[in-house]
Amino acid sequence: MTLITALTIFLLAVFVGLEIISKVPPTLHTPLMSATNAIHGVILVGALIVLGSAEDPLSIVLGLIAVIFGTLNVVGGFAVTDRMLEMFKRRPAKKESKS
Repeated sequence: MTLITALTIFLLAVFVGLEIISKVPPTLHTPLMSATNAIHGVILVGALIVLGSAEDPLSIVLGLIAVIFGTLNVVGGFAVTDRMLEMFKRRPAKKESKS
């Protein structure tokens, strides 16, 4: 795969991602993000496999950047999902004091 082909695929992926995210209503952002965390886990494994077989310095640097951003996305997504799920937990009932 040539560099031009890889850059074309990357730019098209960025464009499609921005178009999809801009069309999703705000109430569906968190469930959509939770579902994409699993997908990014697969992407992270793929980036690690590609990084392991890279030989030239440009591929190694790009693979390392992909692994870093993928890791940040997965960890950040799970942290936000966990915080969202905390909002739905029941709080202990407050005791009413009789005075």
